[in-house]
Amino acid sequence: MLRAAAAAGGGALLLGACGTRKDAPRRATGDPWRQFAGTTLNFISENTAPTAAIAADLRPFTRLTGIRVNIVTLELSALVQKVALDLASGEAQYQVIYADPYQVLAPYSKGLVELRELAADPSLPPLPGGFGDFIPTQLDAAGRFAASDKVFALPYDCPTMIWQYRRDLFDKYHDRMAADLGFDPTPGDDSTWEQYYAIAKWFTDNVDDVPYGTGHQAKQHDSLMNDFSNVLWAHGGSYFDDDPAVGRLGTVDPGPCRLDADAAVTAAEFYRRLLAVADPASRTWDWDGVGAAFRAGRLAMCPNWHEFAASNEEVMPGKVGYAPLPKGPARRAGMYGGTGIAISANTLPNERRAAWLFLLWATSPDTQLRGLASKVGGGTPTRRSVYERPDVKAAARRPSPMPNLLTTDAVERTWRTENIGLRPKIPMWNECDTAIYTEVSRMLAGDASPAEAMRSARRRFDRIIARGWAA
Repeated sequence: MLRAAAAAGGGALLLGACGTRKDAPRRATGDPWRQFAGTTLNFISENTAPTAAIAADLRPFTRLTGIRVNIVTLELSALVQKVALDLASGEAQYQVIYADPYQVLAPYSKGLVELRELAADPSLPPLPGGFGDFIPTQLDAAGRFAASDKVFALPYDCPTMIWQYRRDLFDKYHDRMAADLGFDPTPGDDSTWEQYYAIAKWFTDNVDDVPYGTGHQAKQHDSLMNDFSNVLWAHGGSYFDDDPAVGRLGTVDPGPCRLDADAAVTAAEFYRRLLAVADPASRTWDWDGVGAAFRAGRLAMCPNWHEFAASNEEVMPGKVGYAPLPKGPARRAGMYGGTGIAISANTLPNERRAAWLFLLWATSPDTQLRGLASKVGGGTPTRRSVYERPDVKAAARRPSPMPNLLTTDAVERTWRTENIGLRPKIPMWNECDTAIYTEVSRMLAGDASPAEAMRSARRRFDRIIARGWAA
């Protein structure tokens, strides 16, 4: 029992005579970065590229602070289960948490430290650039829940869905496509989802360079919700009446679901039609699957997370283009999938202060810049100041030592308020997510019409929300 407790807290815990948990002593030092030297923190994260880069670059943090960090990476659903159990236990096996806004922050915000008090503590190093250096939409979506005056997480990564296409093939067949289709096929501001469909079918029917024009992350999985949502929003559909506010700050009461509205049914009809001309393996792929298929030369284009650019450029240097997703009858929308890192409220006072030092370092401009150039992963900055650096601006053009930055124009346009796609940030989202991707999957399998799938999803959403209120 004593061994288990020590493992849970690492070097940040001491044990009393009866095995009670005590906070690690604060070390007397004039350097605010060294005051918790000797502490060990545990960071639980989804297995993402930014965390891979952080894990490979921890020595600068340990040299700076004397704090050791153990990193555990898991698939998202496994992470959510571990975090839920840890928060419920009353102790902090994991002091630092990758706080997915929808599956961790929304349901468990009361179990996370509100960070403004730590940011205001004069005995701790200041937050570089303050909260205002983070991209505002991302600070709200990844860091806050239900109220604008509290911050529970610092924006850590910002994967965003964009249009990724074989630029070499679009150039090669541009004139033929334009003549056959009657429009300029080059992805741009005026491109529509109907044009995307026509381009996809044209590639499948007319060229041998790739077997299929498009592929999608349409496995019965969270990835299918992401892929479908882009089309839903573009056609004017929504999950709830006030989707932008529900997605940006979040709420415990989103109101009735609107997935059975005419616009949502129209979006589902289009999505089924689009998947009918896509690579049939799409229904077995999540984001990794479609990304691998694109790099393997199976597809002329696909919607996918922008952070796959680094892998694309490694395998197909100079052959890939990046653009915002097409617009629909209502608007253009690209799913934002960013996440913040947070501190478990179960941590003891000095332990949480040590964890705050890690948050400062992990989200700092210098660390974000190093992540961009990492050979093992790397995310895209969540801070405005990083994008203003001359070397970062230069890296947005080929040849680039930081290939994720080749997507800068596409993601910055997608992050605009009118274009960003924010799924509902509600405590019950995990169940709602399962409901929507299950019903859309049934539709793609031919077991339900688009209207039936959307009506069934709406009923399931409303039951889930009602149960949440009853609980």
